[in-house]
Amino acid sequence: MTDLTCDILISGGGIAGLTAAAAFGTAGFDVICVDPSPPITDRADLKADMRSTAMLQPAREVLTAAGLWDRLAPHASPLQVMRIVDAGGPEPEARMTKDFNASDVSDLPFGWNLPNWLLRREMVERLTELPNVDFRPGTGTKSLFTRENEARVGLTDGSRVRAKLVVAADGRASRMREAAGIPVSTTRYGQKALAFAVKHPIPHENVSTEIHRTGGPFTLVPLPDHEGMPSSAVVWMDDGPVSQQRFHSEVERFEEEMSERSCYLFGPLSLASHRTIWPIITQKADRLSGERLALIAEAAHVVPPIGAQGLNMSLADTSTLLALAQERPEGLGDRKMLDAYHKARDNDIALRVRGIDLLNRASQVHTPALRDARAMGLNALYALGPVRRTLMQMGLGVR
Repeated sequence: MTDLTCDILISGGGIAGLTAAAAFGTAGFDVICVDPSPPITDRADLKADMRSTAMLQPAREVLTAAGLWDRLAPHASPLQVMRIVDAGGPEPEARMTKDFNASDVSDLPFGWNLPNWLLRREMVERLTELPNVDFRPGTGTKSLFTRENEARVGLTDGSRVRAKLVVAADGRASRMREAAGIPVSTTRYGQKALAFAVKHPIPHENVSTEIHRTGGPFTLVPLPDHEGMPSSAVVWMDDGPVSQQRFHSEVERFEEEMSERSCYLFGPLSLASHRTIWPIITQKADRLSGERLALIAEAAHVVPPIGAQGLNMSLADTSTLLALAQERPEGLGDRKMLDAYHKARDNDIALRVRGIDLLNRASQVHTPALRDARAMGLNALYALGPVRRTLMQMGLGVR
């Protein structure tokens, strides 16, 4: 049995865990990062994560500090405009379109969109450059024992790790969170999301487009051209059984349905990847920390994919935790640091969880009267310039 020691053990090698490993490693901490599943870094792999992530402005700062941004920038599609389309009338066509332009609040775009499989590929490469980061794909965490001055974690390969701080980035069913006895509150919507990439004849012009009708939004986010045509990443949320049916439907039928649901705003859509399917929930941990343990990303909070908030909340977790670690390196993982982390992040997370929950419920409505009310609400919000700008700043995570 091998005994290992490090400053920080990160449980989870998804995008949030890999970013945290790169950020803490770049800052000079000794890091071990483990994940039971080796990351899939090839678009063609049928298990590849076909979702994409819009890295909002504050996220770029975290990625730069982690030595990741220069690797990612050449592959990133800037998001200058976020367009919300209401298609809630009798026919599936756009009846109201509102553009939120980043130039109203910033000299930079809202963010930059990147495919998740590519993020993993570049992040894994970055970790190989850091001699103080030991990334162990194929190994997971199975036990947690903490005391006042350290944590001891048992790994699935039989090793034991002693660390000053354990960072739980191991997802919505976090083993480390459960081992620490931290409860969660969960809301289920009966929705599932389909995620895939498409090609289309009409260019997206770096506009992210969210189309509301029923069941949940249909969102197209810009990607670089694919096979010589404009391309977008799509997240299509709808009632669970309907999404499941579409997941298994013939490609031709699926393309007809998705082109109609997109109101043909980009012309007929062609599938440019395999489809993946995800359950939609909201979940929030009652506390963001335990003894020698910090929860980040989906171990701490899960939200529906609306407004690019999920991973950007996760990177704000990492940024806050890193700042506290650098402020008092001698207190790494102690009660004072972890109480400060909970206090710094809990209110912001709670606010965003509530806001996205409301937006998702509004996007689900089926009756024509409620769809009309939703359109009127969008119109009213957009018409008030100061309110519109405040909403955009909040969406960016800017105070």
